Amino acid sequence: MKAKIIPIITLLSLFSFLFYSCEDATYKEYKGYAPVYMSYKDLRADITGEQNVDLKNPGKIYFKDNYIFIVEELKGIHVFDNTDPSSPIKKVFVKLPGVVDISISGYIMYADSYVDLVVLDVENVDNIHEVGRIEDILPYMVPPAGTDFPSINIDKEKGVVIGWELRTIKEKIDNNPNPYPYPIYYDGGISFLYKSNASGASSGVSGSGVGIGGSMARFGIKGNVLYVVDMNTLKVFDITNKTTPSKVNDIYPGWNVETMFLAGNNMFLGTTTGMAIFDISNPTSPVWQTFFTHARSCDPVVVDDTLAYITLRTGTNCGGNLNCLDVVSIKNINLPKTVMSYFMTNPHGLGKDGDLLFICDGSAGLKVYDAADPKNIQDIALMSTIPVVK
Repeated sequence: MKAKIIPIITLLSLFSFLFYSCEDATYKEYKGYAPVYMSYKDLRADITGEQNVDLKNPGKIYFKDNYIFIVEELKGIHVFDNTDPSSPIKKVFVKLPGVVDISISGYIMYADSYVDLVVLDVENVDNIHEVGRIEDILPYMVPPAGTDFPSINIDKEKGVVIGWELRTIKEKIDNNPNPYPYPIYYDGGISFLYKSNASGASSGVSGSGVGIGGSMARFGIKGNVLYVVDMNTLKVFDITNKTTPSKVNDIYPGWNVETMFLAGNNMFLGTTTGMAIFDISNPTSPVWQTFFTHARSCDPVVVDDTLAYITLRTGTNCGGNLNCLDVVSIKNINLPKTVMSYFMTNPHGLGKDGDLLFICDGSAGLKVYDAADPKNIQDIALMSTIPVVK
């Protein structure tokens, strides 16, 4: 009889243990943003060129000889023949995932590709190809998710995040993992407060994404030094050997740095609240000089002699409610002052070549302006606009 009782007791104990374990964990379904990944293998696949690709989300604009290079943010680089500035000719689109900014020394281009620094040979624009790459040298940034629903954790081992997908998420939850009055559910370090309404549906859910938009790497070159700035770190690379950059320094330039422009011995950093100016007479050791304050906004900047051109735009994580072009006098480098402001549609990037000012004005396309008189900047002609395809 005892031999029969023992197994029954054992089974009952095991059942009780399993039941108790089930009580310690539940599953919660909720609506949230899940990351969409690109594998590192796909990120580092061969770079290819395509024809007849339209501008959709133009960003950084760069000039070299008779060519204009326009970044299609996070997608690739458009190349235009600018021999006739009034009518740029589309040449090629180079696919480069995660690109936000570029800089060129000779015929060697440096570009970001999410976490990688990529080196490209652009001597022949019909055969642009990769000649070097430093992997995992840039911060792991992700595009912003929506704020109306929580975002789940990122698994960096799966690759880089190229977007977010709103879907129903089933998550394992430990019951009462803390003594707070409302349960806080954790997922890889990301937490959000959850409450239920009378019907049992989610309401009042709050949470933040893991990425920040509009603050990826920005590039600049002085001699044999390449600068890469990302939000609050300035990375300094020696590019004496152009195809194999080597990092020599990390410098803290301040917070919320968005863009960079180099002119002579000065570095101009656009931030969300203004323009910081650094002395780079010693290229590996920038020295802070002054700061020009403007309304809060993302602000690309270019400089020509004694004038700085700054575009401010809305619709970003930088905040602000202005879409405009500011012309700032830097004749006295320690006392910048506004010369004129112009309304814009939604300016993203700009460049200057002589008296010509080029602005990627959001959905209004690439515009070419006559900026010979900074107090009377005018659109050259309607035909000068390269349209953006929505």
